[in-house]
Amino acid sequence: MAATKAKKGPTQPSSEKMSKAVLLYSIVLALQYGAQPLISKRFIRREVIVTTMVLTCEVAKVILVLYDNFVICAVIIMAKEGTLKKVFKKWTLIESLTASGLPAVIYALQNSLLQISYKNLDSLTFSMLNQTKIFFTAFFTYIILRQKQSMQQIGALFLLIMAAVLLSIGEGSSKGSASSNPEQILFYGIVPVLVASVLSGLASALCQWASQVKKHSSYLMTIEMSIVGSLCLLSSTLKSPDGEAIRQHGFFYAWTPLTLIPILANALGGILVGLVTSHAGGVRKGFVIVSALLVTAILQFLFEGKPPSLYCLVAFPLVVSSISIYQKYPYRVRKKDE
Repeated sequence: MAATKAKKGPTQPSSEKMSKAVLLYSIVLALQYGAQPLISKRFIRREVIVTTMVLTCEVAKVILVLYDNFVICAVIIMAKEGTLKKVFKKWTLIESLTASGLPAVIYALQNSLLQISYKNLDSLTFSMLNQTKIFFTAFFTYIILRQKQSMQQIGALFLLIMAAVLLSIGEGSSKGSASSNPEQILFYGIVPVLVASVLSGLASALCQWASQVKKHSSYLMTIEMSIVGSLCLLSSTLKSPDGEAIRQHGFFYAWTPLTLIPILANALGGILVGLVTSHAGGVRKGFVIVSALLVTAILQFLFEGKPPSLYCLVAFPLVVSSISIYQKYPYRVRKKDE
């Protein structure tokens, strides 16, 4: 009995520390996720070249990840496990581009579209439309991996689509939009964020396919995607309008010191998502997203003096209910099917 008590003593404080750390990560992530659209609109001037923003954000992510010793630890762990030599012996350019290159290119394009959408949508509408990536992730994981959804999850996805349609019709119309140019909101705000959601769902499914089916090392995939994503963005500047603008005006055209704030916040958010998901699971992440939507609505009203539109007020409970139901009722394989 005494030995049992001695064993329980050290584990309880460590579990309490972990729960406190997860709570802290969740709060910071909710604040970052909710504030990101507002600080991006406030601190990034419209003249800033989109590619420079995305590329700098990717570099910032790599620096923060290296600072957190994630990539370095990945290489060390692989070397200790004896898998480093095996990985490089089996490594081929085609397999690497299929497993990591394609998702990296898709994510780079997605981030560029999100930067465009930030500038042309109000923060709450953007945040809610951005959640449609849940639907497209479910769609592509079923197409590529045949990963099924529960009936509750299917119902939640339909709620999400209803909210997206409602917001698209409402915010894209002259009556529902507070802007004098509803076409700009539709084609430079709503369309980019919806296309970015499609790309996000496809990239997520491809990463899951590479990890589960191709058995591609997750550590190696992290390194490959960091390299390929940056190279893709650099190569796109050779003939793109953004590349011409960079050559004409310079890389940091229209930047201010405050421009670094949303870049670093976005990079930090990427790391926090990984920490929350790995330590607390997808359910906690779902609650963080719901909390972030509330944060966005409150901050938008406080700092921009802009209350949510009628369409946002109707769509908001649909999005919150959809996320909550989807995370709470995952698909479970029946015993007779096992």
